[in-house]
Amino acid sequence: MTDAEPSTDDHGAGRGDRPRAWVTVLVWAVVALFAAWAALRTLGWEPGFRWRQLVAFTPYVAAAAVLVPVAALVMRRWWASVTAVAVACALSWAVLPRAMRDGDPPAQGPALRVLAANLRAGTVPADDLVNEVRRLRPDVLAVQELTPDAAAAFDAAGLKGLLPHRVLSPSPGVVGSGVYARFPVHEQQMIAYSFRQVRARVDVPGAPPVEVVSVHPCAPSVPRLEACWEAGLKALPPPGGKGPVRLLAGDFNATLDHRLMRGLIDRGYRDAADVTGAGLLATWPVNDVRREPTPHVTLDHVLADPRVAVRSFGTRTLPRTDHRAVRADLTLPRG
Repeated sequence: MTDAEPSTDDHGAGRGDRPRAWVTVLVWAVVALFAAWAALRTLGWEPGFRWRQLVAFTPYVAAAAVLVPVAALVMRRWWASVTAVAVACALSWAVLPRAMRDGDPPAQGPALRVLAANLRAGTVPADDLVNEVRRLRPDVLAVQELTPDAAAAFDAAGLKGLLPHRVLSPSPGVVGSGVYARFPVHEQQMIAYSFRQVRARVDVPGAPPVEVVSVHPCAPSVPRLEACWEAGLKALPPPGGKGPVRLLAGDFNATLDHRLMRGLIDRGYRDAADVTGAGLLATWPVNDVRREPTPHVTLDHVLADPRVAVRSFGTRTLPRTDHRAVRADLTLPRG
């Protein structure tokens, strides 16, 4: 070696190769970030308040993860690319089934249409909600953030004639809820953890008793509400087994990437959007009522008893609320 020749390290890389080492570190750091997200999501470990907010955006992370192995290949980091492919597969496995239709149980009882709507502290105009009920003709309407003024306005606009039976717990602000129905209803013990989650048994002709919960746990928007949010979700009843057919409908303030929501699915509930291949339809935020930009996520759900067939699912936009209403067409088992 002459004095003019560049020195090399133990691997034979010269000074000109040092920038390549930083590229390698950068690529592996990105891969590690996505791998950590995939591991936390797969294991269901939710380490702290901030992660419980972030995990809701897993579909976006899964979409971005597909680009990482491509970037690693372009930069000729082969092992990083192989690892990134495995990470992308893990995230895709968590998200893509929501876009694929599942099978249904052989339910042969009456049809039931369920509509659920967050009223944003009762600000949805009564005429708009009632017109939507006239258009969709739901058998059951579950509402969240129901106020006394809104309940009175809905009846004045004609809701009482369309859905005459109801169990309501209106309250000023965001904690009230209610269940309206075409069929007779019977009030059940309410689930109350700061927010009121009304329960009602609906007598649907030709079907077993149907228990409907208007779901609305606290929103985990700040750390002090995290325990309330968790308690509200944990208190939701399991599927009915051989008892009443149970339906959970409303604003869960949670996505299918949250451990507690997946726990409800593991207990037997079927998410109507997921079952019909519409599980990636976002429901919040809409209508530009929030000042800060937030990626759209799926917080509103209809969860059906495993004995119930889900025929279709859709969303509707109501004015002055930041949530889309959700609609599910179901077939109940025979009574």
